[in-house]
This record gives sequence, structure tokens and C-alpha cells, in this order.
Amino acid sequence: MDKLRRVLSGQEENEELGLTAQVLDASTLSYSTRVKWFIICFACGILCSILGTALLFLPKGTQLFAVFYTLGNVAALASTCFLMGPMKQLKRMFEPTRLLATCVMLLCLILTLCSVFWWHKRGLAILFCILQFLAMTWYSISYIPFARDAVLKCFTSCLS
Repeated sequence: MDKLRRVLSGQEENEELGLTAQVLDASTLSYSTRVKWFIICFACGILCSILGTALLFLPKGTQLFAVFYTLGNVAALASTCFLMGPMKQLKRMFEPTRLLATCVMLLCLILTLCSVFWWHKRGLAILFCILQFLAMTWYSISYIPFARDAVLKCFTSCLS
């Protein structure tokens, strides 16, 4: 009877939540902490990408470039987990509007490392890094309302 009373009054405890949701609720961060860690993680991602680009011209630089550029993109992608939480980030990544961009981006991250370490194809690694950049850009602008439409209209007007 007490449980029914709590449900009807809106004071029901979240006993139905799964273990993951309970852990995430217990470890919430304040807004300022989330923003600080977002900035730190995003800055590390940019720094890794710039460092990878600078190392491109060294001997074995293609391998270093691919690793640091990929790590930079992963860090930049992971930084948004601090703003919205990891579970919400994963759910939003695989929404129908972002599914293709997410799959291409993750595939390019993996193929970049495969091309550099297993296949030993430098040109292919650089091509996959370019595709990483394009997929990450397309994925990122999906969070801005009507940005994809504006980019598509811009390119179609430039090409016609």
C-alpha cells in the first residue's frame, strides 16, 4: 500500500533503474566541472591532432601522424561525453540522422590505424585521415540545426 501511495504522489524511488543508470546517477558532476573537463579533453584532442600533423614530416612520421590524429579525434569526440554524459552521447551518436556519419567516422578511425600498422600503406592512411576529418565535420554539424542543409546548398551552388 505504501508503494502505491508513493507512486500516486510521484515520490516513487527509482528501483527499476538498471545498474548502469544508478552508477551514472550516483556519479554526476557539477555543470562547471563538466565544462572544465570538456575544455581540457577537447584541447588535448586538438593538441594531439596538431602534434600529429607536425610529426608527419619526420621519418616514420606517417605512423605518428595517424596515431596522434586518430587519438585527437577520439579525445575530441569523448570530450562531449562530459557535457551530456556517456550514455546520452552514445544514444545521440546512433540516432538515424547521425548514424551514417557515426559509422563512417568510426570506420575511418579503425581503417587509419589498420592501414598504417598492418597494411603499411602510407597514402591510404593519409586518405583515411582526410575521410576522418570530413566524417567528423559532418557528424559535428549535425548538432547545429539546419547546418547540413546549408552546407549542401553551398556546395550545390558552387558546383552548378
